[in-house]
Amino acid sequence: MAWVLSRSRTASDAGTVKKEPEAKPARPRRSPLSLVIRFVAMVFAFAFMVAFAVVLARLTLEPSPASVDLTHTNLHPGASLKLYLDQPETRDAVKQIGGNILLGVPFGILVPIIAPKTRGLIRIALLTAVVMLLVEFAQGALVEGRAFDIDDVILNTSGALIGYLLLGRRLSRAVHKKPAARKPAANKA
Repeated sequence: MAWVLSRSRTASDAGTVKKEPEAKPARPRRSPLSLVIRFVAMVFAFAFMVAFAVVLARLTLEPSPASVDLTHTNLHPGASLKLYLDQPETRDAVKQIGGNILLGVPFGILVPIIAPKTRGLIRIALLTAVVMLLVEFAQGALVEGRAFDIDDVILNTSGALIGYLLLGRRLSRAVHKKPAARKPAANKA
């Protein structure tokens, strides 16, 4: 009986070859200087992001009692843009449209540096749109003389994408560059 059990085990084991677990490649180490540079870049990006948030809040969440009669909620994309472009002064249209685009640019530059997993056009667009929607909701609901405008969200998001494409992507890659992998030493036989 023992002979049958041992034979059946060897027959079943004959077709399988045991592999030793593959060793994971050694994780490359960063030099101390690159870690310091990365830390300083992250601190500066965070400081600029805080400054950007303060400027954004001052520009968008301060009451404007003089504008109460002029403001209106806009849920139709393009309606405010058409209104801006129909103004007699081109300077006013450039100020409104350009200002909203410029307001989004720092977001597209700084967010990928602070949070590298947000890299990518779609991620930046979605994150910016969500944040700007929240700002616009707060404006419309809480701030006197301000109103929700979907065109502002579109323009801010466009600005963030421009900032991301011009600088954000490159800066984020430079700050979060993966160190070069070490080549395994050749075995001499």
